[in-house]
Amino acid sequence: MLRDILRGEDAQTDAVISVISATQPDILVLQGFDYDLTGAALNAFAAALADSGSVYPHLFARRPNTGMPTGLDMDGDGRRGDPRDAQGYGRFSGQGGMAVLSKYPVINDAVQDYSGMLWRDFPGALLPETPAGPFPSEEAQNIQRLSTTAHWVVPVDTPELGRIDLLTFHATPPVFDGPEDRNGRRNHDEILFWTYYLDGRFGPVPPGSFVLLGDTNQDPIGGSGLKDAIRGLLSDPRLQDPAPASTGSAAVSGDPMDTADWDDPVPGNLRVDYVLPSSDLVVTGSGVWWPDPDTQAGQTAATASRHRLVWVDISR
Repeated sequence: MLRDILRGEDAQTDAVISVISATQPDILVLQGFDYDLTGAALNAFAAALADSGSVYPHLFARRPNTGMPTGLDMDGDGRRGDPRDAQGYGRFSGQGGMAVLSKYPVINDAVQDYSGMLWRDFPGALLPETPAGPFPSEEAQNIQRLSTTAHWVVPVDTPELGRIDLLTFHATPPVFDGPEDRNGRRNHDEILFWTYYLDGRFGPVPPGSFVLLGDTNQDPIGGSGLKDAIRGLLSDPRLQDPAPASTGSAAVSGDPMDTADWDDPVPGNLRVDYVLPSSDLVVTGSGVWWPDPDTQAGQTAATASRHRLVWVDISR
């Protein structure tokens, strides 16, 4: 799982390609990848990967909520049309979306997309309130979607493991708001969505094995935000946490399990990116691609993204 790529910076794109070439995942979820209707950017990126020896013939992306205009003031600053007034933060529709690249076929007919769910319809939604009433307004809450970017279930037909469902999302950072804690509450509910999904509260659950993966923007211990949802996910008996680690993170922060390199001391390095296989799968290896920062590989990883690639090998 990787994010923050293809921003029009050749050095960064080259670094991302180098990271993928070094790790060679069979299935890759990209976060922070701009969406366009025809898939031109994704196809161009897949072609660049193929030129480097990493061939992904099967691609999946749908329009995310990022940058989707609402016409309302969604952050309570008295203005409309700003990036924070979209369904999910974005300067244009599709900015910072998601994509799946796979060496194996995606079962498109079985994809489940929950990105259109309204936050108010989420069971027990922690909608922000002020003494004056719903924040920023009842009108805004009537159209606000839960997903900042998307919540997808994407089945992939693998040759050795059969069907594997990818449960993937990218939650909002639990910061950049005020005392109403709009982003913190939304982050909590975006993570909690998967617990309820596995409970069957939104329809059919995966018929077999699955992997939950994405950028939660939430550390179970450090940083801002409400911790109950991420702690519940990591302790859910239907999932297993391989606790991937890296030497680079250990060298930088002393914690080998961090996945993102932010400014110190606040927010500092945190573990916010996860790959959590279902409990029936066998984890044969895991890690965070964060080489020693003093090496060329470590510098390339830093150029690619402040988030490092998290990988898990699975079998039966």
